[in-house]
Amino acid sequence: MSTQHHHRQPYEYPSRSRAAYPVFLSLHQTLWLQTKCILRGLFDAFRWDIVIRTASSDPEIRSNLLKSLLLNMLSLTSIYTFDLILQPLVHDHPSWFHRNVGWFYRVLWLLPVVGISFYLNSSWCNIIAKRTFVLQHGNRAPAQQPVTYTGMLTMLATSAYRAVMVVTSVIVSFTLGAIPYGGPLISFAFMCWVDAFVDVLAYRFIWIARGLSLSRRVRYLEERWPYFFAFGFPSAALCTWGSGLANAVLFALLFPAYIIMAMHARPVPQDPFNPQFPLDKNDIVRYPSPLIPIRLPVFASVIWLNDLIARTLSVGEPRHNKLPSNSSEKAEEGAGIELRRVPPGTRKPQQQVPNPLRPVERKAVRSSDRRKRD
Repeated sequence: MSTQHHHRQPYEYPSRSRAAYPVFLSLHQTLWLQTKCILRGLFDAFRWDIVIRTASSDPEIRSNLLKSLLLNMLSLTSIYTFDLILQPLVHDHPSWFHRNVGWFYRVLWLLPVVGISFYLNSSWCNIIAKRTFVLQHGNRAPAQQPVTYTGMLTMLATSAYRAVMVVTSVIVSFTLGAIPYGGPLISFAFMCWVDAFVDVLAYRFIWIARGLSLSRRVRYLEERWPYFFAFGFPSAALCTWGSGLANAVLFALLFPAYIIMAMHARPVPQDPFNPQFPLDKNDIVRYPSPLIPIRLPVFASVIWLNDLIARTLSVGEPRHNKLPSNSSEKAEEGAGIELRRVPPGTRKPQQQVPNPLRPVERKAVRSSDRRKRD
Protein backbone atom coordinates (compact mmCIF):
# COMPACT_ATOMS: atom_id res chain seq x y z
CA MET A 1 0.00 0.00 0.00
CA SER A 2 1.35 3.36 -0.95
CA THR A 3 2.32 5.78 1.75
CA GLN A 4 0.37 8.47 0.00
CA HIS A 5 -2.84 6.90 1.28
CA HIS A 6 -1.66 7.24 4.91
CA HIS A 7 -0.82 10.96 4.70
CA ARG A 8 -3.93 12.93 3.84
CA GLN A 9 -3.56 16.39 2.44
CA PRO A 10 -4.86 19.15 4.78
CA TYR A 11 -8.13 20.75 3.79
CA GLU A 12 -7.57 24.00 1.95
CA TYR A 13 -10.17 26.70 2.46
CA PRO A 14 -11.21 28.63 -0.63
CA SER A 15 -9.34 31.87 -1.12
CA ARG A 16 -12.64 33.77 -1.30
CA SER A 17 -13.61 32.60 2.20
CA ARG A 18 -10.25 33.62 3.65
CA ALA A 19 -10.49 37.04 2.03
CA ALA A 20 -13.99 37.60 3.41
CA TYR A 21 -12.88 36.96 6.99
CA PRO A 22 -11.74 40.20 8.72
CA VAL A 23 -8.16 40.57 9.83
CA PHE A 24 -7.54 42.21 13.21
CA LEU A 25 -4.54 43.92 14.70
CA SER A 26 -3.09 42.50 17.87
CA LEU A 27 -3.90 44.01 21.25
CA HIS A 28 -0.51 45.70 21.69
CA GLN A 29 -0.62 47.11 18.16
CA THR A 30 -4.06 48.61 18.81
CA LEU A 31 -2.92 50.03 22.15
CA TRP A 32 0.08 51.62 20.49
CA LEU A 33 -2.11 53.21 17.81
CA GLN A 34 -4.50 54.57 20.46
CA THR A 35 -1.52 55.93 22.41
CA LYS A 36 -0.36 57.80 19.33
CA CYS A 37 -3.85 59.25 18.97
CA ILE A 38 -3.72 60.47 22.57
CA LEU A 39 -0.31 62.07 22.02
CA ARG A 40 -1.58 63.75 18.87
CA GLY A 41 -4.57 65.14 20.76
CA LEU A 42 -2.33 66.56 23.50
CA PHE A 43 -0.05 68.06 20.88
CA ASP A 44 -2.95 69.79 19.11
CA ALA A 45 -4.30 71.06 22.47
CA PHE A 46 -1.04 72.91 23.23
CA ARG A 47 -0.62 74.70 19.89
CA TRP A 48 -0.43 78.16 21.42
CA ASP A 49 1.99 79.11 18.66
CA ILE A 50 -0.91 78.87 16.20
CA VAL A 51 -3.03 81.13 18.43
CA ILE A 52 -0.28 83.73 18.66
CA ARG A 53 0.48 83.58 14.94
CA THR A 54 -3.19 83.84 13.98
CA ALA A 55 -3.86 86.73 16.37
CA SER A 56 -0.79 88.66 15.24
CA SER A 57 -1.63 88.24 11.55
CA ASP A 58 -5.29 89.31 11.65
CA PRO A 59 -6.46 92.50 13.42
CA GLU A 60 -10.11 91.37 13.67
CA ILE A 61 -9.21 88.17 15.51
CA ARG A 62 -6.73 90.05 17.68
CA SER A 63 -9.26 92.68 18.75
CA ASN A 64 -11.92 90.10 19.63
CA LEU A 65 -9.40 88.00 21.56
CA LEU A 66 -8.35 91.07 23.57
CA LYS A 67 -11.95 92.06 24.31
CA SER A 68 -12.76 88.53 25.45
CA LEU A 69 -9.61 88.43 27.58
CA LEU A 70 -10.30 91.75 29.31
CA LEU A 71 -13.97 91.07 30.01
CA ASN A 72 -13.38 87.55 31.34
CA MET A 73 -10.49 88.78 33.48
CA LEU A 74 -12.89 91.35 34.95
CA SER A 75 -15.33 88.54 35.75
CA LEU A 76 -12.61 86.41 37.35
CA THR A 77 -11.36 89.36 39.39
CA SER A 78 -14.88 90.05 40.63
CA ILE A 79 -15.39 86.42 41.63
CA TYR A 80 -12.10 86.05 43.49
CA THR A 81 -12.45 89.47 45.10
CA PHE A 82 -15.59 88.23 46.79
CA ASP A 83 -14.23 84.75 47.58
CA LEU A 84 -10.86 85.88 48.97
CA ILE A 85 -11.60 89.33 50.45
CA LEU A 86 -15.26 90.13 51.06
CA GLN A 87 -16.52 86.75 52.20
CA PRO A 88 -13.89 86.28 54.96
CA LEU A 89 -14.57 89.82 56.26
CA VAL A 90 -18.35 89.43 56.56
CA HIS A 91 -18.40 85.79 57.59
CA ASP A 92 -20.28 85.33 60.89
CA HIS A 93 -20.66 89.09 61.36
CA PRO A 94 -23.43 90.08 63.81
CA SER A 95 -24.74 92.91 61.63
CA TRP A 96 -27.55 92.07 59.21
CA PHE A 97 -26.07 94.23 56.47
CA HIS A 98 -22.66 92.59 56.73
CA ARG A 99 -24.19 89.12 56.70
CA ASN A 100 -26.08 89.92 53.48
CA VAL A 101 -23.45 92.00 51.70
CA GLY A 102 -22.42 88.90 49.76
CA TRP A 103 -25.97 88.48 48.47
CA PHE A 104 -26.07 92.14 47.34
CA TYR A 105 -22.66 91.78 45.72
CA ARG A 106 -23.74 88.73 43.72
CA VAL A 107 -27.07 90.18 42.56
CA LEU A 108 -26.00 93.77 41.85
CA TRP A 109 -22.53 93.19 40.44
CA LEU A 110 -21.31 89.61 39.96
CA LEU A 111 -24.24 88.06 38.10
CA PRO A 112 -24.71 91.01 35.69
CA VAL A 113 -21.00 91.12 34.89
CA VAL A 114 -20.74 87.36 34.32
CA GLY A 115 -23.98 87.27 32.29
CA ILE A 116 -22.89 90.13 30.02
CA SER A 117 -19.47 88.51 29.71
CA PHE A 118 -20.96 85.20 28.55
CA TYR A 119 -23.25 86.92 26.05
CA LEU A 120 -20.53 89.09 24.51
CA ASN A 121 -18.00 86.27 24.61
CA SER A 122 -20.35 84.07 22.58
CA SER A 123 -20.67 86.70 19.84
CA TRP A 124 -16.92 87.36 19.82
CA CYS A 125 -16.14 83.65 19.62
CA ASN A 126 -18.50 83.33 16.67
CA ILE A 127 -16.59 86.09 14.85
CA ILE A 128 -13.25 84.47 15.72
CA ALA A 129 -14.42 81.08 14.45
CA LYS A 130 -15.74 82.46 11.16
CA ARG A 131 -12.67 84.58 10.55
CA THR A 132 -10.30 81.71 11.33
CA PHE A 133 -12.25 79.46 8.99
CA VAL A 134 -11.98 82.05 6.19
CA LEU A 135 -8.24 82.47 6.77
CA GLN A 136 -7.68 78.74 6.66
CA HIS A 137 -10.07 77.66 3.91
CA GLY A 138 -10.68 80.83 1.92
CA ASN A 139 -14.02 82.44 1.26
CA ARG A 140 -15.91 79.18 1.41
CA ALA A 141 -18.02 80.01 4.42
CA PRO A 142 -21.69 79.16 3.94
CA ALA A 143 -23.89 81.92 2.61
CA GLN A 144 -26.18 83.68 5.04
CA GLN A 145 -29.78 82.58 4.74
CA PRO A 146 -32.43 85.29 4.24
CA VAL A 147 -34.21 86.31 7.40
CA THR A 148 -37.66 84.73 7.24
CA TYR A 149 -40.20 83.53 9.77
CA THR A 150 -39.13 79.92 9.27
CA GLY A 151 -35.48 80.93 9.52
CA MET A 152 -36.12 82.71 12.82
CA LEU A 153 -37.87 79.61 14.16
CA THR A 154 -34.93 77.50 13.03
CA MET A 155 -32.44 79.83 14.70
CA LEU A 156 -34.43 79.86 17.94
CA ALA A 157 -34.76 76.07 17.91
CA THR A 158 -31.03 75.67 17.28
CA SER A 159 -30.11 78.02 20.13
CA ALA A 160 -32.57 76.32 22.46
CA TYR A 161 -31.24 72.89 21.59
CA ARG A 162 -27.65 73.97 22.23
CA ALA A 163 -28.70 75.34 25.62
CA VAL A 164 -30.52 72.09 26.41
CA MET A 165 -27.47 70.06 25.41
CA VAL A 166 -25.24 72.14 27.70
CA VAL A 167 -27.67 71.70 30.59
CA THR A 168 -27.98 67.96 30.05
CA SER A 169 -24.19 67.62 29.84
CA VAL A 170 -23.85 69.42 33.18
CA ILE A 171 -26.55 67.19 34.69
CA VAL A 172 -24.80 64.04 33.46
CA SER A 173 -21.46 65.35 34.78
CA PHE A 174 -22.85 65.99 38.27
CA THR A 175 -24.60 62.61 38.23
CA LEU A 176 -21.39 60.82 37.32
CA GLY A 177 -19.51 62.75 40.02
CA ALA A 178 -21.93 61.48 42.66
CA ILE A 179 -21.00 57.86 41.96
CA PRO A 180 -18.97 56.51 44.92
CA TYR A 181 -15.47 55.18 44.37
CA GLY A 182 -14.34 56.70 41.12
CA GLY A 183 -17.23 58.98 40.28
CA PRO A 184 -15.14 62.18 40.19
CA LEU A 185 -12.64 60.59 37.79
CA ILE A 186 -15.45 59.42 35.49
CA SER A 187 -17.02 62.88 35.62
CA PHE A 188 -13.69 64.49 34.77
CA ALA A 189 -13.20 62.15 31.80
CA PHE A 190 -16.70 62.98 30.58
CA MET A 191 -15.96 66.70 30.84
CA CYS A 192 -12.83 66.18 28.72
CA TRP A 193 -15.02 64.88 25.91
CA VAL A 194 -17.60 67.64 26.47
CA ASP A 195 -14.90 70.34 26.25
CA ALA A 196 -13.51 68.75 23.11
CA PHE A 197 -16.98 68.58 21.56
CA VAL A 198 -17.63 72.24 22.35
CA ASP A 199 -14.21 73.34 21.09
CA VAL A 200 -14.02 71.27 17.92
CA LEU A 201 -17.53 70.33 16.85
CA ALA A 202 -19.90 72.88 18.33
CA TYR A 203 -19.83 75.53 15.62
CA ARG A 204 -22.65 74.50 13.31
CA PHE A 205 -21.80 76.62 10.27
CA ILE A 206 -18.49 74.83 9.74
CA TRP A 207 -19.90 71.35 9.93
CA ILE A 208 -23.04 72.15 7.97
CA ALA A 209 -20.73 73.43 5.24
CA ARG A 210 -19.04 70.02 5.39
CA GLY A 211 -22.37 68.19 5.46
CA LEU A 212 -22.14 66.82 9.02
CA SER A 213 -25.34 66.77 11.05
CA LEU A 214 -25.44 66.50 14.83
CA SER A 215 -25.65 62.71 14.89
CA ARG A 216 -22.68 62.44 12.54
CA ARG A 217 -20.69 64.93 14.62
CA VAL A 218 -21.36 62.90 17.76
CA ARG A 219 -20.39 59.72 15.93
CA TYR A 220 -17.25 61.44 14.64
CA LEU A 221 -16.16 62.15 18.23
CA GLU A 222 -17.18 58.78 19.64
CA GLU A 223 -15.19 56.90 16.97
CA ARG A 224 -12.08 58.95 17.83
CA TRP A 225 -12.53 59.01 21.58
CA PRO A 226 -8.81 58.73 22.54
CA TYR A 227 -7.87 61.80 20.49
CA PHE A 228 -10.75 63.95 21.74
CA PHE A 229 -10.19 62.89 25.34
CA ALA A 230 -6.62 64.15 25.08
CA PHE A 231 -7.64 67.33 23.24
CA GLY A 232 -10.15 68.27 25.94
CA PHE A 233 -7.92 67.23 28.83
CA PRO A 234 -5.98 70.55 29.30
CA SER A 235 -9.05 72.79 29.32
CA ALA A 236 -10.97 70.41 31.58
CA ALA A 237 -8.02 70.22 33.97
CA LEU A 238 -7.64 74.01 34.10
CA CYS A 239 -11.36 74.49 34.75
CA THR A 240 -11.58 72.31 37.86
CA TRP A 241 -9.63 74.38 40.37
CA GLY A 242 -12.14 76.94 41.61
CA SER A 243 -15.83 77.19 42.31
CA GLY A 244 -18.45 76.41 39.70
CA LEU A 245 -18.87 80.00 38.50
CA ALA A 246 -15.14 80.63 38.41
CA ASN A 247 -14.58 77.44 36.40
CA ALA A 248 -17.22 78.54 33.87
CA VAL A 249 -15.56 81.95 33.47
CA LEU A 250 -12.15 80.32 33.12
CA PHE A 251 -13.50 78.09 30.36
CA ALA A 252 -14.93 81.17 28.61
CA LEU A 253 -11.49 82.76 28.93
CA LEU A 254 -9.78 79.81 27.22
CA PHE A 255 -12.56 79.12 24.71
CA PRO A 256 -11.49 81.58 21.95
CA ALA A 257 -7.95 80.23 21.93
CA TYR A 258 -9.14 76.63 21.72
CA ILE A 259 -11.44 77.52 18.83
CA ILE A 260 -8.36 78.60 16.85
CA MET A 261 -6.50 75.44 17.85
CA ALA A 262 -9.51 73.30 16.89
CA MET A 263 -9.65 74.90 13.45
CA HIS A 264 -6.12 73.67 12.77
CA ALA A 265 -6.53 70.31 14.53
CA ARG A 266 -6.45 67.08 12.54
CA PRO A 267 -8.25 64.38 14.54
CA VAL A 268 -6.85 60.89 14.12
CA PRO A 269 -7.33 58.22 12.99
CA GLN A 270 -8.79 59.27 9.67
CA ASP A 271 -10.49 55.88 9.35
CA PRO A 272 -11.27 54.35 12.79
CA PHE A 273 -11.93 50.96 11.20
CA ASN A 274 -8.49 50.99 9.57
CA PRO A 275 -6.34 52.98 12.02
CA GLN A 276 -3.02 52.04 10.44
CA PHE A 277 -1.02 54.35 8.28
CA PRO A 278 -1.94 54.44 4.55
CA LEU A 279 -1.65 50.95 3.17
CA ASP A 280 -0.17 49.68 -0.04
CA LYS A 281 -2.40 48.68 -2.92
CA ASN A 282 -1.89 44.99 -2.27
CA ASP A 283 -2.29 45.18 1.50
CA ILE A 284 -5.51 44.31 3.31
CA VAL A 285 -7.57 46.25 5.82
CA ARG A 286 -6.67 45.40 9.40
CA TYR A 287 -9.34 46.26 11.94
CA PRO A 288 -8.49 47.21 15.54
CA SER A 289 -8.47 44.55 18.18
CA PRO A 290 -11.97 43.52 19.29
CA LEU A 291 -10.83 43.97 22.90
CA ILE A 292 -10.74 47.77 22.44
CA PRO A 293 -13.96 49.43 21.25
CA ILE A 294 -13.85 51.46 18.07
CA ARG A 295 -16.76 53.64 19.11
CA LEU A 296 -17.28 54.64 22.74
CA PRO A 297 -20.86 55.91 23.32
CA VAL A 298 -19.82 58.94 25.36
CA PHE A 299 -22.91 61.05 24.67
CA ALA A 300 -25.49 58.25 24.77
CA SER A 301 -26.99 59.51 28.04
CA VAL A 302 -26.98 63.13 26.83
CA ILE A 303 -28.74 62.22 23.59
CA TRP A 304 -31.25 60.13 25.55
CA LEU A 305 -32.06 63.09 27.80
CA ASN A 306 -32.36 65.38 24.79
CA ASP A 307 -34.78 62.96 23.13
CA LEU A 308 -36.78 62.76 26.35
CA ILE A 309 -36.99 66.55 26.61
CA ALA A 310 -37.88 66.87 22.91
CA ARG A 311 -40.67 64.30 23.26
CA THR A 312 -41.95 66.01 26.40
CA LEU A 313 -42.02 69.44 24.78
CA SER A 314 -43.81 68.21 21.65
CA VAL A 315 -47.21 69.11 23.12
CA GLY A 316 -50.30 69.05 21.00
CA GLU A 317 -48.99 66.21 18.86
CA PRO A 318 -50.64 62.78 18.78
CA ARG A 319 -49.03 60.21 21.00
CA HIS A 320 -48.13 57.94 18.10
CA ASN A 321 -46.52 60.85 16.21
CA LYS A 322 -44.04 61.73 18.92
CA LEU A 323 -40.57 62.58 17.82
CA PRO A 324 -38.56 59.49 16.92
CA SER A 325 -35.17 58.51 18.24
CA ASN A 326 -33.45 60.88 15.80
CA SER A 327 -35.33 63.87 17.20
CA SER A 328 -32.14 65.34 18.61
CA GLU A 329 -30.72 65.77 15.14
CA LYS A 330 -33.97 67.29 13.85
CA ALA A 331 -34.27 69.62 16.82
CA GLU A 332 -30.70 70.80 16.47
CA GLU A 333 -31.24 71.49 12.77
CA GLY A 334 -34.48 73.36 13.54
CA ALA A 335 -36.81 70.72 12.14
CA GLY A 336 -39.91 69.41 13.83
CA ILE A 337 -40.92 72.80 15.24
CA GLU A 338 -44.27 73.19 13.54
CA LEU A 339 -46.82 70.41 13.43
CA ARG A 340 -47.80 69.24 10.00
CA ARG A 341 -51.55 69.68 9.73
CA VAL A 342 -53.57 68.51 6.75
CA PRO A 343 -56.20 71.09 5.67
CA PRO A 344 -59.80 69.94 6.12
CA GLY A 345 -61.31 68.33 3.09
CA THR A 346 -57.99 67.18 1.66
CA ARG A 347 -57.37 64.10 3.73
CA LYS A 348 -56.90 60.91 1.84
CA PRO A 349 -58.85 57.86 2.90
CA GLN A 350 -56.80 55.61 5.06
CA GLN A 351 -55.82 52.33 3.49
CA GLN A 352 -56.92 49.24 5.31
CA VAL A 353 -53.94 47.31 6.52
CA PRO A 354 -54.58 43.56 6.35
CA ASN A 355 -54.44 41.71 9.63
CA PRO A 356 -51.89 38.91 9.34
CA LEU A 357 -53.75 36.86 11.95
CA ARG A 358 -57.00 36.92 10.00
CA PRO A 359 -57.39 34.50 7.08
CA VAL A 360 -57.78 36.09 3.69
CA GLU A 361 -61.28 35.74 2.28
CA ARG A 362 -61.26 34.42 -1.27
CA LYS A 363 -64.21 34.59 -3.62
CA ALA A 364 -65.54 31.30 -4.89
CA VAL A 365 -64.92 30.75 -8.59
CA ARG A 366 -67.49 28.77 -10.49
CA SER A 367 -66.40 25.87 -12.63
CA SER A 368 -67.92 27.45 -15.78
CA ASP A 369 -65.91 30.62 -15.24
CA ARG A 370 -62.79 28.55 -14.71
CA ARG A 371 -63.38 26.77 -18.04
CA LYS A 372 -63.91 30.06 -19.85
CA ARG A 373 -60.68 31.41 -18.32
CA ASP A 374 -58.77 28.36 -19.47
